[in-house]
Amino acid sequence: MHDTGTGSTGSTAQPSRRTVLAATAGVTAALAAAGPSYASGSSGSPDDRRLRAHISRMTLEEKVGQLFVMRVYGHSATAPDQADIDANLKEIGVRTAAELVARYRVGGIIYFAWAHNTRDPHQIADLSNGIQRASLGLPRGLPVLISTDQEHGIVARVGKPATLFPGAMAVGAGGSRSDARTLGRIAGAELRAMGIRQDYSPVADVNVNPANPVIGVRSFGAEPRAVAALVAAEVAGYQGSGVAATAKHFPGHGDTNVDSHTGFPTITHSRELWEKLDAPPFRAAIAAGIDSIMTAHLMVPALDDSGDPATLSRPILTGILRERLGYDGVVVTDSLGMQGVRTKYGDARVPVLALKAGVDQLLNPPNLDLAWNAVLTAVRQGELTEARLDESILRVLRLKARLGLFRSPYVSQGGVDRTVGIRTHLRTADRIAERTTTLLVNEDRLLPLSRRRHPKVLVVGADPASPSGTTGPPTGVLAGALSELGFTATALSTGTAPSATTIAKAVAAARDADAVVAATYNVTAGSSQKALVEQLVATGRPIVAVAIRNPYDIAQLPSVPACLAAYSWTDVELRAAARVIAGRVKPRGKLPVDVQRADDPEQVLYPVGHGLSY
Repeated sequence: MHDTGTGSTGSTAQPSRRTVLAATAGVTAALAAAGPSYASGSSGSPDDRRLRAHISRMTLEEKVGQLFVMRVYGHSATAPDQADIDANLKEIGVRTAAELVARYRVGGIIYFAWAHNTRDPHQIADLSNGIQRASLGLPRGLPVLISTDQEHGIVARVGKPATLFPGAMAVGAGGSRSDARTLGRIAGAELRAMGIRQDYSPVADVNVNPANPVIGVRSFGAEPRAVAALVAAEVAGYQGSGVAATAKHFPGHGDTNVDSHTGFPTITHSRELWEKLDAPPFRAAIAAGIDSIMTAHLMVPALDDSGDPATLSRPILTGILRERLGYDGVVVTDSLGMQGVRTKYGDARVPVLALKAGVDQLLNPPNLDLAWNAVLTAVRQGELTEARLDESILRVLRLKARLGLFRSPYVSQGGVDRTVGIRTHLRTADRIAERTTTLLVNEDRLLPLSRRRHPKVLVVGADPASPSGTTGPPTGVLAGALSELGFTATALSTGTAPSATTIAKAVAAARDADAVVAATYNVTAGSSQKALVEQLVATGRPIVAVAIRNPYDIAQLPSVPACLAAYSWTDVELRAAARVIAGRVKPRGKLPVDVQRADDPEQVLYPVGHGLSY
């Protein structure tokens, strides 16, 4: 447990409503007079002068805190469950979110489902308001920039009943800038209604490596120009709704076979290849006015041969991102708890080196007290100047002002009801999903299935845990959707590594069905999922494979007569795939990545742009 007295900069007692209102009024009067154009002014503008004046009144401890974005457990800012209090005491040395902002004066808080921050939209709104009240009630209190990872697809922290959209690679298969912009607009409006004002999306990585273990379907695809166009469209949608978009992971995480959560990847691209492949989506995001850019915990020797991760690289973050690409918005690190940034330096050095490299926000350090005090000490000992901190704080405050947090830090329950998960949003998500499902193989025109010829459908396959608070499991969702479309469908979960006994059970069940839908999940040459599909095909029953994550599965399934790529196992994508299988809609998606041959990866089996229809 951390020393709960270390680094304290304020009382953890809850402010009174009168104190909060007075503080809010003071901040509003001092900072919000200029309205929504606050952050875009030059250094000599009235807006910046107000911000600089506020910064000049901050203590050094308050300045250090403003640079951190931290996790905290609990559904409430002041009254979380006891288990969450215990987790906070163990990891952070505080009991609640309110105590966190009082002690460390953090500039941001990140929400996670596993931290119990995102139970339902009304609770999220209450939590956001509680955090803002706690921060604004402090001396020289500032609004908190609340963030989350709401990429949609396989990464989303806010689940149902909020609207959940197809993920990036599915949107890439749809190829529509309008759909990407609409996704950002609606998703941004819903996040804003819950008090979340910074979204760590879109992913700007160009996924050219099928073995990429961490990006994959989180990327729009493998073509830089196409990815760039969709990134810019989503940025416009999010920021048009008053939520800061975040392009990630700079300088590019699309060509690695190492997960930076657990290892330290190296990108071997030459400078020329980086310019052609990795840079275009970030250039497009900057041209679109992106509010924030997230760094990658990986090494790119062609850009910096020091051996440092990009997050800690001044040549990359200042030399390339700031000076060459001309970006002057907020730079946020990826989580500082990830192994990729912790391999070379200790947790006390990482935040200091990140600031020296050009970072503005330090995200989720594993030990906040250690990191916070390390930055404080670095300033006191002269390694970092207070002026350097002021640069980053000014960028962060500009962003908060642009988002309207000084004028209107709170949200309402009525706003949640009017915005989050409403029928028009849900219908729009369904329509977008229908334009993404990709038909890769359709021998003898097996699809669409006919309710007359194939009334009994067995759905088997992988059932990974729901990625984003959707219904799940995938086989059940597919079977339910097909049943609603007039089939008699049953589900049999066989998992991602079915045993011989499980395969035999599925084969026996298939003999009593008129058709079989097999949900596959990242099939490899030695995967027993491959054996399952092959034995199902051998029954002579019509078999339809649905790749529910990476679209590369088809390379391992040469005998399957029909195959769809759904790009994720969230409800919205699975329901769309069911409507395609049933012929209610025609498949329209086109592969946004190449699928290589399994026996010769140098040869392309299905190229970018491949996609059949009815």
